[in-house]
Amino acid sequence: MRKKISFYGIFLLALGFLQCEEPIYAPKPRAYPKVVYPEKSYQTFRESYCTMTFEYPTYAKIEQDKYFFGEAAPNECWFDVTFPDFDAILHCSYVPIDKGKNNIETLQKDAFKMSDWHDKKASFIDDAFFENKHRAIGMTFDVEGPVASPVQFYLTDSLQQKHFIRGAFYFNSRAEPDSLAPILAFIKEDIQVLLQSFEWVE
Repeated sequence: MRKKISFYGIFLLALGFLQCEEPIYAPKPRAYPKVVYPEKSYQTFRESYCTMTFEYPTYAKIEQDKYFFGEAAPNECWFDVTFPDFDAILHCSYVPIDKGKNNIETLQKDAFKMSDWHDKKASFIDDAFFENKHRAIGMTFDVEGPVASPVQFYLTDSLQQKHFIRGAFYFNSRAEPDSLAPILAFIKEDIQVLLQSFEWVE
C-alpha cells in the first residue's frame, strides 16, 4: 500500500535541498582603518643650520637631510618634517638666491615645473599667491587627484630676496585619494600653521 507523503514532509525535504546549496555571497561595503588623530599642538623650529623659524606639530619630527641620492645634500638646510602616525613626510629644500643659476626667476620657474609635472594625473591644480605677517611670500599648490604630492609650496623673502625654500608633501604608502582625504585635510592645517608662522632669520 502506497503511503501518502504529508505536506509537512514535502516542506522538510525542500528545506534539506536548500541547505545543500552554496551560500549566497553578499559583498561588504568598503571600509577604511580607523585613524586616531592627535590633539593639535605646536613647537618652534629654530636650528643653527637654517636661516628660518616656524611652528610645526608636536607629533611631527624634523630630520636633517645630509644626503641626496647618495651624495651630500646641496645645502645643509635640507630637512624633512615627518608625520610618523600617518606615514607621511614634508620635504623641504633651501637654496640661497644668487645672480647665477639660482636666481629668483629660475627657482620660481622650477617650482612651477615641479607642480605641473603632476598634470598627467591631477584632476585640478590650485596655485595661489601667499604672504604672511613676517613678509615671507611665495606660492602654494593644492593638487587634486591620484598624485604623489598633493601639497607643494615655495617661499622667499619679499625685501632682499636672499632666501628660497621649496616644500613638497608626500604619503609614503600608496592608497586611494578618498581614503587619504581626511588625513590630508588634517595635515593641511599643520602646513598652514607652518606657512603662517614662517619667518626668515639671519
